[in-house]
This record gives sequence, C-alpha cells and structure tokens, in this order.
Amino acid sequence: MQRLRDHIEEITSLTDEEFEYIKPFFTLRKVRKNQFLLHESDEVKFEFLALDGIYKVFYIDENGKEHIVQFAKKNWWMTDYIGFFKQNNATMFVECLKEGEVVCLTLEGREKLAAEFHKMEHFFRVKLTNGYIALQQRITLLLSSTPQQRYEEFSRLYPDLILQIPKKYVAEYLGVSRETLSRLYTK
Repeated sequence: MQRLRDHIEEITSLTDEEFEYIKPFFTLRKVRKNQFLLHESDEVKFEFLALDGIYKVFYIDENGKEHIVQFAKKNWWMTDYIGFFKQNNATMFVECLKEGEVVCLTLEGREKLAAEFHKMEHFFRVKLTNGYIALQQRITLLLSSTPQQRYEEFSRLYPDLILQIPKKYVAEYLGVSRETLSRLYTK
C-alpha cells in the first residue's frame, strides 16, 4: 500500500492518520498475463490503479474488430468509465498484457472519500482532469494526423511501452495496419 500512498502524494500530502483512513477503501489484486479485469457486459464494480504491469482497455465492434482505447502502466487509472460512472454494464474489456498488481476502488468508495476528505476530492479531480486532457489529445491526434505523426507521438510519449507491447496492439491503438506499422517502425 506504500505505492498507493506514493501515488496519491504526487498530488497531495497525507499524514499517517489520513492514509490509515484511506487504506480500507482500496483492495490490492495480483493480475496474471492475459487475465481480464473486466469483460464486456460485466457489472463495472471497480476503477483500477496499475501499480505495475501493462494493461489494455478495448472494445470489439459489431464486425468483431478490436479497438484499443487505452494502454495503462504504472500509476495509470483504468476501467470502462461509462459503465463505472453510470453504473451500467461494461462495453469494454480490460486485459493484462504484462503481469502486475492493481489497486481496486469502487465508485461508492471513491464518492465517500471525495465527500469526506477534501485532499482525496482534489486528488481525484486532478487525475480526472489529466485523463480528460490526454483523451482529448488522443482524439485530436487520431483525427488530424498522419500514421507517421501518430507513431512518432506515441514513441515520444511512451518509449517504454513501444518496446513492451506487441506491435499488433500498437498498430490497433494507432489505427493503422500491422504492415503500415512495420514500415513506420523501420523509418
């Protein structure tokens, strides 16, 4: 749980007493490679913080094609956010690509922490804002850039991920074919 405290304290400091209050809201879970944290149509009970490992959040369209919405690595939050916040069933999957550990938080726990503890409300607001900014930047990049530009930006932002994720997943995330990615990768 020290890693959770360190993560929170990147944004707001906590006393030992405050952290003791916070800890029971979170549960630790080990995750194996290829294990799913969430399947489409599951009840979305948790938001997950990756303590380590690599994960992908994706959906499968009506033609059976997989679309990767997000990768997640250490200190990144993930879930099917529509299902989580609206308390609907999932339309996304969350799969572990490299074994690790996550911390799980329920919506009820998140809301209670935010309502009762200003520091945690601030923490969640900053995390949500940063996530929204990243999502908007990703959408803008997908809509207005070439495959080469998308690849260069992904490589610049996530040099560690590009080396650890299978190329087929990188291609899906960038919205290009595996062949196109191979050409971009060799440039």
